[in-house]
Parts: sequence; C-alpha cells; structure tokens
Amino acid sequence: MAARRISSLLARSASRLLPSSGTNPAVFHGRGIGRFSTVAALEELISPPVQIGYTQNLINGKFVDAASGKTFPTIDPRTGEVIAHVAEGDAEDINRGVAAARKAFDEGPWPKMTAYERSRILLKFADLVEKHNDELAALETWNNGKPFEQASKAEVPMLARLFRYYAGWADKIHGLTVPTDGQHHIQTLHEPVGVAGQIIPWNFPLLMFAWKVGPALACGNTIVLKTAEQTPLTALYAAKLFQEAGLPPGVLNVVSGFGPTAGAALASHMDVDKLAFTGSTATGKIVLELAARSNLKPVTLELGGKSPFIVCEDADVDKAVELAHFALFFNQGQCCCAGSRTFVHERVYDEFLEKAKARATRRTVGDPFKKGIEQGPQIDEDQFQKVLGYIKSGIESNATLECGGDRLGSKGYFIQPTVFSNVQDDMLIAKEEIFGPVQSILKFKDLNEVIRRANATHYGLAAGVFTKSLDVANTLSRALRVGTVWVNCFDVFDAAIPFGGYKMSGIGREKGVYSLKNYLQVKAVVTPLSNPAWL
Repeated sequence: MAARRISSLLARSASRLLPSSGTNPAVFHGRGIGRFSTVAALEELISPPVQIGYTQNLINGKFVDAASGKTFPTIDPRTGEVIAHVAEGDAEDINRGVAAARKAFDEGPWPKMTAYERSRILLKFADLVEKHNDELAALETWNNGKPFEQASKAEVPMLARLFRYYAGWADKIHGLTVPTDGQHHIQTLHEPVGVAGQIIPWNFPLLMFAWKVGPALACGNTIVLKTAEQTPLTALYAAKLFQEAGLPPGVLNVVSGFGPTAGAALASHMDVDKLAFTGSTATGKIVLELAARSNLKPVTLELGGKSPFIVCEDADVDKAVELAHFALFFNQGQCCCAGSRTFVHERVYDEFLEKAKARATRRTVGDPFKKGIEQGPQIDEDQFQKVLGYIKSGIESNATLECGGDRLGSKGYFIQPTVFSNVQDDMLIAKEEIFGPVQSILKFKDLNEVIRRANATHYGLAAGVFTKSLDVANTLSRALRVGTVWVNCFDVFDAAIPFGGYKMSGIGREKGVYSLKNYLQVKAVVTPLSNPAWL
C-alpha cells in the first residue's frame, strides 16, 4: 500500500488540475510563457499546526546541548525566516555519540536482546509514528517545504511501513551450515557490524531516516546519525518516539550539525564500524575518502542521478505527459532519481511538448500547507540560486524556454515550473543534476540512439520507460545501466524494492533484503568432527 500512495496522490491531483480559463500570455526572455495556476506566494501563510519540541542533540538517551553551546538556525523555506535554533554538533558531540553507541553495543542490552524483542520495539515505534502522523508531517513540511498532503498521506505512512518491514526481518536473520570435504562442522554466523554512522539528506528526511535506521536496528547495531543541517527537526522528533517505544539509551544517537565538522568527524571516526551516506556525488567522494583514510570502514553510498525518462513512439501521449511531469516535478524536483532527461521519440515529440508545457503551467505552486498545492518552495537560498543558475544556463545555451524560468513571488524560495525544449546532450541542463523543477525535453529517433545517449552519463541511479511494447520494455530494461528501471510507472518505493545506483550514483543498495547485508558481518566457525555418522 505504501508504494502506491504517491501514485494515488498524483492521480487525484491530475483530476482536479483543469486548465485555467483565464490564462494570459506573459513574455519572458522574448518567448511566450503561459501564466501559472498558482496560489500567490505573497498571500498570508498557514501557521504550521505543530510545536517545536526537540532541538537538542540526542546522546545516550538524553537530549543535550552541543558541547560547544553553539546553535544554528533552521529555516522555513516558505519565507526564509527562522523556525528554531538547533544545537550545533561538532567533532566533540560526535565523539560523545560514538562513545554512547559503543557502550550500548558492547555492554548494553540491545545486541543481547532476542531478535523478537528487538522487532517488538520497532513495531511499537511504527505504531507511534501512525499516532503522531500529523505532527511529523507538519514538521517535515515546515522544515522542508514539501506539500503537507504528500508528507501526511504518503511519506509518514511509508515511514511506518518501512519499520514494520524491518521489524519482520529482525528474527529471520541467520547463517548457514556448510558441507565440507573433510571431517569438520562449518557454520556461518551473521553478526551485527557494531556502531553504524549514518548521514542523511534534506530532501526526504523521514524516509531516509527509515532507510538507514531500520535495517541497522533490525540487525542489532547501534547508531550515530547526523541529520542534514537544513532539516534536523523530524529526526529528533522520531528519536523521541523511539525512546517512548522502549529503545535502550545509546542505541540511537542523533547529532545535528554541518558536513565539514560533524559529518567529517563521523566519517573519519576510528570507532565507527560502518558508514552510510545519502547526498551528492561530490560529497560522497569526500565521505568515502575519509572512511578509507581512517579505519577503512565499509561505506554505503546513495548519490546523485540524471535519470532518463524515455517516451517511445507507441506511447499514449496524455499518460506519458502526466507520468513524465510527475517523474521530474515531484518533491519540487528535489529527488535524486528524478526523470530529469525526458527523451521523446520524434514521431510524438511535438504533441508531447505542447501537452507537457500545458501541464507545467497548470501546476499549483504555493504554501505547501494549503490543500491542493502540488509544489512548495525549494529547500533554501543556496538551492534556489543554484536552480535559477541552471535555468540561466539553459537559456544561454539556446535551449528553448517553453514556460517558467523565474522565481515566483518575492518571498521564500518558490520557482516557477520550467520546461525547456530543443535540449542537446552537451548542455549543462542535460548533463548535471539540477535538483529543481526544470524539465529538459530531448528528441530521439530510434532505440539504439536513445540507449547510447541515456547511458552517456557518469550517473546510473534510475530510468523510466513508457511504451506499450513488452519487447521494447525488455530491451530498454536490460540495456540501461541504472539501478532501477520503472516501466510505465515512476517513483514506486515499496519497502521490499532495493534502491541504489550504478557508476557514480553510489555503492550498495538500500531497502529490501539487500539492505540487511550493509549491517551484517559474516563469520565462519569451523569445528572438527570425531567419528561423524555422516558428512
């Protein structure tokens, strides 16, 4: 059910977003640009229906100030104004968190609990997530800017589903008995790695919390988790719910802080046994180097993408337009696997382009707490300016700006849904990860061409294929060098589906049974047999 909620939200939004009867052309950079069906960003904003309860770091079961006493502001992206001041963790806070996690692993009850007892705590946490669904969703929207409907109806329920999934795995992790050529009994043990360091991003704070914390706890590890500095609030709230669920002190430690200080300290810590990171490819390289230069800890990386969305010549164009729109614009375009290179067959290109432009101009942008809003603000000023910079680059490289191309309103970090046509492979908007509401539409002639062009990237996270032909779907699914291929769908994130990338999109897989391997060591135990009845 959780995997289908995002798609069902898409279907409901499409049904209510009819073209506005009062659209008038506007002129931008000399091209005709459609006016947007938006809620004005300047109108009075809804007051978030939640109180800020937790702004300190969680270390050894207690919420505490940073060792330095410093705090940093966390921002409402709707306005650019401060929501709260959060404890600014640095290397000393990471040291304290790791010490607590190490003691909890070496001496505490968590690894010594039965797997069934651990699973009951994860299930209790999932129950508490459901009980506090609206508070978590409101914090996520307030701190991140994503639509409240998306957070409350899709992402928080998915958070609970993921922890129930991993609770189910906790008592099903086991080794093997292995036959040998000699008189020995061989067994393998699957043991927790120990202290796991985890660094999560700002685009899906709660879901990334689940992707990291769920499998680590199910396998019996302890954790030091660093939040993204842009979005610390929901991880701290969730950590409090874990305390209420009965998680022993020191098992989950949460430190808020910045990458060059807290993040670097965690990645290079000599007493961290495993590291998991989600973020940009550039930062992933730094994390991997720090891990290698310290104690050579194993690292799981889920990094950037420039995913192709391929619309074949037999496509139902109306359905393809809607799905391609969702694949790119979902979550304000701030999605590592966004279908950010829309390849359209030349036979349907013109029709697709006109309908894609019309769909983008109907997209509702405004206060994400308002019902019916599809797109909120970008996360912060830096990302806002980065996206506008890519739009400028697209214009300067002679791509055709079909709609959008500018900020919306004068307050907060809202950007108009933007569509470029006549995009060429060597343009920055076709090569680099924009992480914003900018759709680049490219034309292709045949399958061999689109396979070559789709694979001509350093990334390999995901791809979308839209076709009525099973043969075409099979050909593309096997030819595309990516970790996930969605055929006639996109962004289906069931708890059991593994997720990760080829090439510079990462190392390892998250979710599903594959994620458990990230947090387990395999030990072989060899015992001689004396006069065995059988071998």
